[in-house]
Amino acid sequence: MKIRTYILFTLTLLATCSCEDFLDLEPISQEASATAYESLDQIEAALTGTYESFQSDAYVWNNILFQDVRSDNHYAGGDNPEIFEMDYLTISATNSKVYQSWSNTYNAILKANIVLEKVDGIEDPNLSDNRRDQIKGEAYFLRAFHYYNLVNMYGGVPLILQPTSSTAPEAVNIPRSTAEQVFEQILTDLNFAISLLPDTYGNDASINKARATRGAANALAAKACMQKPDPEYNTALDYIAQVESSTANYRLIDYTELFDGSHYNNDESILEIQYIGGDEGSWGPQLLLPPSLSGDSWRKFVTPSRDLVAAFDAEGDEIRKNATVIFENVSWIDEYWGIEQPTNDNPKPNNVAFGYKWKNAMGWASTDHQYILRYGDIVLLKAEALNESGMLAQAALEVNRIRNRVHLDPLTSEQTGSKEALRVAILHERRLELAQEAQRWDDLVRYGKAVETMNQLEEIDLRNNQPTNYAMSEAKILLPIPQQELDRNTALTPNPSN
Repeated sequence: MKIRTYILFTLTLLATCSCEDFLDLEPISQEASATAYESLDQIEAALTGTYESFQSDAYVWNNILFQDVRSDNHYAGGDNPEIFEMDYLTISATNSKVYQSWSNTYNAILKANIVLEKVDGIEDPNLSDNRRDQIKGEAYFLRAFHYYNLVNMYGGVPLILQPTSSTAPEAVNIPRSTAEQVFEQILTDLNFAISLLPDTYGNDASINKARATRGAANALAAKACMQKPDPEYNTALDYIAQVESSTANYRLIDYTELFDGSHYNNDESILEIQYIGGDEGSWGPQLLLPPSLSGDSWRKFVTPSRDLVAAFDAEGDEIRKNATVIFENVSWIDEYWGIEQPTNDNPKPNNVAFGYKWKNAMGWASTDHQYILRYGDIVLLKAEALNESGMLAQAALEVNRIRNRVHLDPLTSEQTGSKEALRVAILHERRLELAQEAQRWDDLVRYGKAVETMNQLEEIDLRNNQPTNYAMSEAKILLPIPQQELDRNTALTPNPSN
């Protein structure tokens, strides 16, 4: 069996999927796992199953809902009340997406734990020591990646580092670790991964961008150092230096090629989901692309906000705007973009924005890849760490690298004149660079700007010409712990709510 077989990220087409009916996985306590691992093929298949967790709703869709829709980047769109909760910052502990992301992510962690437990017991002579180390490195990376997302969404969570199969109370009633402890474990896992993984697996980009590498582990470690409650900027810069010195030769490419559907597995990509269409395609693009591209006429989800579009326009950033947003006249009512009723003379009266970083719907089976990690993000993180370390001139150079490739002028002397001014400029640059890539909420939280940004956001509901009241507070920064988990695990404590 060829190695490529092990790394395809397949997605089963949901033929019966409706706008409000998404795939849900079983909770961790009900996850079935095999106990016999004796061959190279079996442990490779287990590792493949760990990668396939990127197929789950947590990473196909919910990450964008919790990062971009919850922030100032996008509206809910569509007709799903639970997604409107995210848009209006009224997310409840019974919201099925809150539980779904928790469940999907812990199932992924279980799969990684199984690989880590079993791989050293494989005595198959076809399993070389080098490949054994790589498998462990990949599993450590994947476990760290999933905990990184959990801690950012929910705060401190239970740390489960061995496979869990029992439903006995002592096995499942695990208390929350602190956020600091979770980040410590993330960095421990990533340092193991860095010591075990190669820069590349050869010359096939579709393999090198599909599997965890040393570059991916260093990039995620840098992000963790920046996102943790007590940021470590110098350590983050050390990890970023390793990314930049990798023999994988990561570099910035033409921004339009990042999202045109024809240049995936490119030099800027560090890790991405390899959708290939058909039964191994993504259903996400169908939910947000306009009728002319999706082939259907129902109201779409994840609508770019007026505030985001205005941010592109104020900067004169046509390249990133055109890669991120597309406009189309539609017949449905949209509370932020248009509420005119269709008539015989004007059957499509409302010009509405649509998310456009995915370009191809392909009947719920898109070949559009999703970037998990890309170098453009890391360049701006480097700028942030340099600025916070007092190296403003070097930080500005990094931001200007990003601006130069989309033909924007360098930052002004006013923007680079102080740490606070440059901080604002970097956060703004990240917004324009990474919209619809599931980064915005984490950025606002890391900068301490989530409450201020959402409460200062002026979005007018055209149905009544009144501003939307987001009533953002510190208690809303984290998602609620899912009610199903609070009911099941008596050792869990809820997050603050208001």
